[in-house]
Amino acid sequence: MGTELEVGAKAPAFTLPRDGGGTVSLSDYKGKKLVIYFYPKANTPGCTRESIDFSRLRPEFKKVGAEVLGVSADPVKAQDSFKKKHDLTVSLLSDETHKMLEAYGAWGKKSMYGKSFMGVIRTTYLIGADGRIARVWPKVKVDGHAAEVLAAANAL
Repeated sequence: MGTELEVGAKAPAFTLPRDGGGTVSLSDYKGKKLVIYFYPKANTPGCTRESIDFSRLRPEFKKVGAEVLGVSADPVKAQDSFKKKHDLTVSLLSDETHKMLEAYGAWGKKSMYGKSFMGVIRTTYLIGADGRIARVWPKVKVDGHAAEVLAAANAL
């Protein structure tokens, strides 16, 4: 837990419920570039800025042949509300079981105000069309992050 995947590793398969209903699987993006950003909680300041940035740049990601998925442990209902409130255009997935979060090393021990707890570690992965991890951003700082990921997707 909390140990990100290495560049070159095969991206772990997943199927998760998504905002608006239905499910999304890694296999849905076979042969395409995919950005997966893990964020701690819907409607918190950093997560909102990050999701707005990825949504704003989504047309640019599409131009370079990349899709973008946001994942948190929030229930689908919270994802729906978050997406609607901020006019987000990226798909938001719900991993309440933490299975995908753990598989991607995005679930682990965190601390705030002197208390330790388990939670989502803000991490982003760029997966190449070959289904392998092309780039990892551990412990993401939100400002400028979406643009940096877009540059990496464009270079891939």
